Parts: sequence; C-alpha cells; structure tokens
Amino acid sequence: MAIKKSELYSSLWQSCDQLRGGMDASQYKDYVLVMLFIKYVSDKYAGVPYAPISIPDGASFKDMVALKGKPNIGDEINKIIAKIAEANSLTGTIDVADFNDAAKLGSGKDMVDKLTKLIAIFENPELDFSKNRTEGDDLLGDAYEYLMRNFATESGKSKGQFYTPAEVSRTIAKIIGIRPENTTAETTVYDPTCGSGSLLLKVADEADKKISIYGQEIDVATTALARMNMILHDNPTADIRRENTLANPQFLNESERIKTFDYVVANPPFSFKAWSNGFAVTKGSISDQYGRFEGFGVPPAKNGDYAFLLHIVKSLKPWGKGACILPHGVLFRGNAEVEIRRNLIIRGYIKGIIGLPPNLFYGTGIPACIIVLDKEKAEHRKGIFMIDASKGFMKDGNKNRLREQDIRKIVDVFNNQIEIEKFSRIVPLSEIETNDYNLNIPRYINSQEEEDTQDIEAHLKGGIPAFDIDSLQQFWEIYPNLKSSLFSNSLRKDYYQLKIPPDEVKTTIFSHPEFITYTQKVNEVFSLWKKKTIQILKNIQNDTKPKELIRQIGDDLLSHFEGVKLIDKYDVYQLLMTYWAEAMQDDIYALVGYGWEAGREVEIFGKKKEFEGRLISKDLLIHHYFAEEQQIIENLESQKDSLTQQMEEMKEEHGSEEGLLVEVINEKNTITLTAIQKRLKEINDDPDSLEEKHILEEYLSLLKKEAEINKQIKDAQADLDKRVFEKYSNLINEEIKDLIVEEKWMTNLEKEVNAELDRISQRLTKRIKELAERYETPLPDLIEEVEKLSKKVDAHLEKMGYVWK
Repeated sequence: MAIKKSELYSSLWQSCDQLRGGMDASQYKDYVLVMLFIKYVSDKYAGVPYAPISIPDGASFKDMVALKGKPNIGDEINKIIAKIAEANSLTGTIDVADFNDAAKLGSGKDMVDKLTKLIAIFENPELDFSKNRTEGDDLLGDAYEYLMRNFATESGKSKGQFYTPAEVSRTIAKIIGIRPENTTAETTVYDPTCGSGSLLLKVADEADKKISIYGQEIDVATTALARMNMILHDNPTADIRRENTLANPQFLNESERIKTFDYVVANPPFSFKAWSNGFAVTKGSISDQYGRFEGFGVPPAKNGDYAFLLHIVKSLKPWGKGACILPHGVLFRGNAEVEIRRNLIIRGYIKGIIGLPPNLFYGTGIPACIIVLDKEKAEHRKGIFMIDASKGFMKDGNKNRLREQDIRKIVDVFNNQIEIEKFSRIVPLSEIETNDYNLNIPRYINSQEEEDTQDIEAHLKGGIPAFDIDSLQQFWEIYPNLKSSLFSNSLRKDYYQLKIPPDEVKTTIFSHPEFITYTQKVNEVFSLWKKKTIQILKNIQNDTKPKELIRQIGDDLLSHFEGVKLIDKYDVYQLLMTYWAEAMQDDIYALVGYGWEAGREVEIFGKKKEFEGRLISKDLLIHHYFAEEQQIIENLESQKDSLTQQMEEMKEEHGSEEGLLVEVINEKNTITLTAIQKRLKEINDDPDSLEEKHILEEYLSLLKKEAEINKQIKDAQADLDKRVFEKYSNLINEEIKDLIVEEKWMTNLEKEVNAELDRISQRLTKRIKELAERYETPLPDLIEEVEKLSKKVDAHLEKMGYVWK
C-alpha cells in the first residue's frame, strides 16, 4: 500500500518517543540519526562490491533486527556500529552514541524495550533505501531534513545551532551562482563552520551533479553529524574535518597558505567573543599567520563576525563566489569594523546584502542578513544590490520561517537584479561612501508602510480626503469607472463624498462590470495554466522526479501570472506550494512509487470497518459517481431533522412540571418509545387523560416515523458504502487521473485563487468603509448633536427639580 511521505517522516519522529525521558533532543538525535545511518548504508551498500561504504559480515541492519528482545541488545548494537566504524575509518563519527548507556536509555527490560521499538520503526518496508522509488527525489534527504528541523526546535536556543534552516540554506544556494552548466566534479564548495552540513548539501543540490565538498566544524559531535549527513546524502567522499577554523584552519595548500575554493558558504556563530583564542598576539595586536586580515584590518578582539567573513574572502579563488549569514550589526558597527567594511566595499567584493526576518535561526532570535561575495570582476563593481526581505515570513511555533514565495521572490529579484520599491535596489558605491560606508539596509530602502494619517479638515467639515482615495490607485487602474460609481466630488477641492451607504460598498464593488471583467481575466489566466498543467500531471510515471515536476509547474504558474495587476504572482505561487506541501507532494510521491493504481487503494479502520480512499477521498468519489444516492440520503436526513424539531417543540411545550409529557421524560431529559407505550397503557381508559393520550400518541407517531427514517438512512448509507467500496477497485486509470488531477488538485487550487481574488477586493472594501466611517460625522455635527442631547437632559433634570447653574 502507498504510504504518504508525511506519514513516513512522522513515523521516524515517533522513534524519538522511545528515547524521550532520559535525555534532551540534542542528545537523542545522535541515537536516531545513527540508526538511520546504519539502515541507509545497509540497504544501499551491503553486498555491493567496491562500495564506498563497507558493511562487514554480521554488521548490517538485519543483524540489529535479530537482536530485538535480547537482554544484551545495547551492547551488541554498539559492537555492530563499531565494526562499521572501524571498516570505514568512521571511528569517532558514528560510534559517539552509547546504546548501552543505562543513564540515558534505562536499564534491564526498559532498555531492551526501548531499543527493540526503535529498531522496529526503522524496519518499515517504506524505508527501503536499496531502491529509490522516486529517483532523484532524495527520500532520505527529506526525511533527514524533517528530523533535523524537529531536533533543532526541541533542542532550544543553546543547542540548536548545528542546523541552518533549510529555507535559508536553499536561498543561499540559489543566489551564489552555482548551476549544473557551470560545474564539474572539480568544482569545489567549502563551509568553514559547517555544523551538520546542511548548507553545503543545499549548494551541492543546485549543482545537480557530484562536486567536491569540504567542511570544517569545531564541535566533535556535530562534526560526526556532518560526516554521517554527507554519507546519507550520497556524498561519501566529502572531506569534513574537526578543528577551530580561525585558529587552526585545516584546509591549506602546498605552501601552507589558506586553500581557495570556487564557492564558500557559512553560517558562523554570531558575534563570537572568543574567536581570537589560539591566535598569536604581537605588540598587543592579534596576528594571523595566514594573512587573512592583511589589507582589511583586524576584527575587534571580542567580536568574531568579520574574522569569519575575512576567512571566507581569503578562501575564495579569484573568481570565487560566497555567502555568509551574519547579524545586522556587521552592516553598521563602528571602530575597527568600519575600516574592514570600507576595504571590502572599495575592492568590490560585496555583491549584495539580503536582510532576513527576525527569529529564523535556532541559536538566536536577532535578525540576520546574508552577505553575498563575488570576486569575479570585483574591480568593476559600481554598486551593491540590497534586498529588505524582513517582512516576508510565516510563524512556525515559536520561530519564524521563510515561505516558498519569500524564497522565490528573493532569488528572482537578486539573480535578475530587479529593483522593487520598498524591497530592493542597486545602491551606488558613491552613495555608500557618502554614508561613511554604513551598509544598514534602512538607510537605502525604506520598507515602512505609509502612516495612516488623520485629516483635520475632513473631521471638521466632512468628506473623504482625495489623498486617501488616490492611494488606492492600483485598484483604480483596474477599475477606472468603479471610482466614479463609489465617489462624487465634494463641494470642496481635494475631497470626495461617498455616493452610497457604507454597507453597500461591498455589493457595489463585487457587482461592478469592471470587477467582473477582471475576475474573468484572472480566471482565464489560471485556466490556461490549468489546461497545460493537467496534461503534465496526467503523464506522471515511475521515472517522474517530483521536485523537478513542482519546479516546472511552479515556474509556469509564475510565468502565466507575470504582468497581471493587483494579484501578486508570488502570492499565487504560494497557493500552489502550500497545497503541494499539504497534499500534492504525498499524492505524487505515491503515484511515482506505485503507479496510478494507487488511486484504487482504500484504508480500512475502526471496529465498524469504516474506510477512506488513500488518494481519492470517499466524498470525492460520491460527488462524482453517486450524487443522486447521496441526495436521497440528505433528503432523508432533512426529514429526520424536521421530525426531531417537531418533537423538540412538543417537549418544550408539554414538558414542564404540569405538562402532558412530564410523565415520560426520563432523567436524561429524553423520551423513549417504551416510556410512551407504558404510559398509554396506564391511562388507556381514563376519561380525564384524553388530552394527554392525544399528545402521547402524536409524539409516538413521530418517534415511529423517526425510527423508520433512521432505518432507511442506515440501509441507504450501507448500500452507498458498498457501491463506493466496489467502485474503488473498478476505477480505470483514466478515471483515477481525472479524479485526482482535475477534481481534486485543480479544483482545490482554483478555489484558492478565487479566495485570493476575494481577499484583494475585501481589502478595497474594508479601506473604503473605514474612510467613510472615519469622516462620516464632522465635528460641528457632533457638537450640535451633543448640544441637543444636553438640552434634553437639562429639561429632564428641570422636571425632576434639579437645575444646573
């Protein structure tokens, strides 16, 4: 049966539940990821001659499975891991976690049960890495990314720094210029503070081919994590070394100078105070034997941001390109950093600066930026391209995350050097020089929203200021005549009067011919994309690469909505990407792995043997094939509701203390058939109970009718369920394609596009009503009304004998 990708990831996260209690996330991640590593290398390399990873006899995941339930399971797991580590020079990398540690895993049966359950989760047949069902769609990489994000979230501020958020890593990888067409196996990429290696791997993904990967990390456990990560992502030859990058760089050339690379990326620890540990001090000044500070200046003794940046600059080839995540302070701090910043700018090494939203990173909540470096043609650089992307994000628990639309917009704008008001611009070096080489983004890009000002004259004399109406120009460009339908010129210059009552604004807008025409135009654009995309999606086969597929249809969607006014093409793109994450990705993963036959699969659950389609919902199947049968059931439900209402009304009318139904209402405040029949026997021949008898018989009749309708509903529902269940197995592939692609995917996306159109128009409606209500009653009218009311109050008081003097 096809398993959803998201379900697979969540099952992996369940493995962590077996370990919680004895350690925190920063520790139990080591156990889970080692188990994932052993499973991966066993599936991929066991029995494979000349494999980059050797799996010794008796040291595969299958040998771990044989240990389930055994009292010495922890010790034996350690032995298996040690064998693999020794055979592959991975000692100190994959054998860091002790699977026989009673303090963390419990002792005796507790440990045995935990480790047995942990192994069982990784036995899932869907976690078979020997054959990648979706070739090129890195199932293991996505699963690893899912786990790392969760580990970083749970590890907290002090222990989550091993992970750079995937969205930021992807953004960097897409803006530094690495492409399949400009890379070979000799292309080099380096991260001097590589953490778990996620940033390096995202850059390698953009190359879409094997390149040479280098990384250095100071932390022992995180270095081990990075090495495992490289192997898990099919980069076993990546060179990951452990040491302090600044004091003891591990990558040197034959002359013992800093080795240079084509691409360098990094997310170093922000404002690292102890960066100079290990450096020589000459005449009271920090001295660097590798010459990284020559020509630039020595960074402040208690702040290492520029130490890392200058290390990156030194590590770039003459044509090298790089990117570094640093706190905003590097853009404007003074003293020694001013000189370093000036020297970097005048050499033309800084190609761009991207301001990111706050609270993206797990180690800190402060806002950061991406410094983009490019030595190629640096001497001819006349400006720095700046982006203020601080406003584009979504909340994700207690952190912020870049959305797909944010990533895409940053990448498109940066790579094409597009200037957008309040978002991006090319800042000439002359302007930067005028500002004393201060690179603080707000100096050059004002991204603040215009203040909503109050017009004193409008409050005094009425009317809506023309300034406020003219600020809606983006709408009037699309709806030029709508403006005159809503407003007339006031008796005063520069003011408008609303023609209609405020509560009619929405109706006027939504029924206006120009609004209808615009809506039709947007729907036509979507329909063109939809028609083309349906054919692509119906052609999904087992060699389809889902990530390439979503890139293709996403690019095409952006292309179709290019130039469509009012609606932001990136908002439409986000609709697709959100639905991709929520549903399409799982569906397509199943279709690639199992074919369109997966559309026939149903999941049976519960004691009542209820069922639901895995890819095609029961409701969708009913809507498409059994609408008449469903309507019959709904009609019966409606009749039942009518009967229920009648009975409730009778109970309310006759159920009080002296009411005619009081004798048959039980402690649960319900009336049963048995209770009524019993009461009717009791009063059968009582001439004084004729009225009660009549009411009881009427209520009894309603109960019987309800029972009959309930039976009809039950029978009809059972018959419908039977027919629907049979229909699943009888669906032909063409029907499955129509149901999934057109009825499910496209219908949902079309609804979302229309909802986005509605949101745009609601913004116009809300603003107009807000302005109308703000200036609806001028101050003189308010004063006059207050005076009238005051006179009435005085008159009432005078009648009561009170007179204000």
